[in-house]
Amino acid sequence: MTLAEFTAQLPKGDLWVFGYGSLMWSPCFGYTRKALGRAHGYHRALCILSTRYRGTREKPGLVMGLCQGGSCWGMAYRIDAQRARRALASLWEREMNRRVYAPRLIQVRLPGGRMVRALAFIADPGHPAYVGELDLHGRARLVAQGIGARGPCVDYIRKTLDHMHEVGVRDPHLERILHAALALRQNGGHDSAALACAPASSAAREPAARAPRTLLRRAARRPRRAAARR
Repeated sequence: MTLAEFTAQLPKGDLWVFGYGSLMWSPCFGYTRKALGRAHGYHRALCILSTRYRGTREKPGLVMGLCQGGSCWGMAYRIDAQRARRALASLWEREMNRRVYAPRLIQVRLPGGRMVRALAFIADPGHPAYVGELDLHGRARLVAQGIGARGPCVDYIRKTLDHMHEVGVRDPHLERILHAALALRQNGGHDSAALACAPASSAAREPAARAPRTLLRRAARRPRRAAARR
C-alpha cells in the first residue's frame, strides 16, 4: 500500500500511532500526547531481518514486528491533524522502505479504558525478510551478529527493553534472547557458552507481554518534538 492510498482511507481529524519497538523510545514525529496503550489481538515479536539499520545483507540483524495473536503493550501517540501528513511521510520513509510491514488501523486501549484506532505496522508473513519458525537461540545469533547503519542490534533490543521496564512492562522471552545474544558476543559467537549464560525461561514464546494493573492509570505526557531516528 502506498502512502497516498493509506492517507485516502484515514478518517479526518487527529492521528494516533502505536509504537511497539523503537518508536517507543525514538519517534520520528512530533505529538500532542503520549500514553501507554495495549493492543489486543497482536503480539510483539523479533521476526524481521534487518539488512540496513541493524544489520547487513551478509550479516542481517533482527528487529520487531507486530504479529497476530495475544496482546502487546506499547506507546500510543496522538498527532494533531495539521501535522499528520508530515508525520506519515516520516513514518513511511522509516518503516515502509522494504514493504515488510502492512500499515493498519488497530484498536488500542488507553489508560482509563478509552479505545482509539491507531496506525500500527504489522509484520507481513509473506515477505522474504519475515522470520517464522526459528528457535530462541537462532534469533539470538541474528541479534548478536547484526550491526547496521544505526548501530548494533543488541542496542536496539536493550533500548526497547529499558523503555518497557521504565513503564513497568516485561517481556521474558525478549529478555532471554538479549541475554543469549550478549553472551554470544562476549564469547566470540560460541553457542555453548551463550546457552550456559542465558537465564532460564518458563516458556519458549511470550506473545502477551506482562504488566501490572497500575499501568492503567493516566500516562499522558507533555507534547514533545520528534526525537532522533533509531
